[in-house]
Amino acid sequence: MTAIEKRLTLVNVDMLSLLGINDQNLKLVEDRFNSTIIVRGEEVIIRGVPEETEFIDSVFKEMVYVLNTNGTLKTSDVETILELTAQGKEIIGDEEFDSIILYTKNDVIKARTPGQTRYLQAAGKNDICFAIGPAGTGKTYLAVAFAVSALKRGIVNKIVLARPAVEAGESLGFLPGDFREKIDPYLRPLYDSLDDMMPSEKLKSYIEKRVIEIVPLAYMRGRTLNNAFVILDEAQNATDLQMKMFLTRLGANSKAIITGDITQIDLPAKTASGLVQAKNILQGIQGVGFVYFDKSDVVRHRLVKDIIDAYEKFNKEKE
Repeated sequence: MTAIEKRLTLVNVDMLSLLGINDQNLKLVEDRFNSTIIVRGEEVIIRGVPEETEFIDSVFKEMVYVLNTNGTLKTSDVETILELTAQGKEIIGDEEFDSIILYTKNDVIKARTPGQTRYLQAAGKNDICFAIGPAGTGKTYLAVAFAVSALKRGIVNKIVLARPAVEAGESLGFLPGDFREKIDPYLRPLYDSLDDMMPSEKLKSYIEKRVIEIVPLAYMRGRTLNNAFVILDEAQNATDLQMKMFLTRLGANSKAIITGDITQIDLPAKTASGLVQAKNILQGIQGVGFVYFDKSDVVRHRLVKDIIDAYEKFNKEKE
């Protein structure tokens, strides 16, 4: 097959960080392919068969993205990029870069539906973002990814994740066991999301140092959170007073995402949902964004959409 030459110009890129100390990152890429890679200033010249040159082009674009997103590019990052690209999980073309939220130990987390794309945009533009819609649309998972990305980039120095513990009456005093035993079942989904996004040892260290906190909503009272990314999950089960309390915890240089499904409220009868109230009274405030998901944004098992449809039909027939 005839060799071709492809040129990639990298503007405003720290080439020393991109290529690595003693060109370690560049050598990792070179060792995987038969193509010739020449770096001259901000230009990368790739000479080889068409399939390889396109592959290497994608790898370099992803390396640039990771460097710009995380502030660093380690050899382990390059190895992950090479593996993901080999599995067909690469990002082809500059137009898709904006959909990427986070590179993780196993995958690339990005907006995959129109609703998720709106979510990514709203979370970037607003200091407070509400994400409302059915289960399986990625509301919580992407919120955690936004937070981890912000922490990695040094935009914030702390992540706080909270959930109302409705089933435990929020006070938790009537449950047996110590604090962790009582609250872990209600906060486990947040742990699971974090575990997908960073090495277990680093997560454990962050939690021990309280760089990452996972707490019941009731324990947010009286705090002011500066330089933090704060997430309230299952917010439909926060009361109106709890929602106001949560929103007023936000300090300087902090961001908040509030997620929930207003069709799944577990509060006692006649208790107003803080999420429903916030939806009605905070619309139009600058810096506060709202994103609404529907069943077309469901990204879980293919049957989940059908299940949601079936329940919606059943509930309409009951009415």
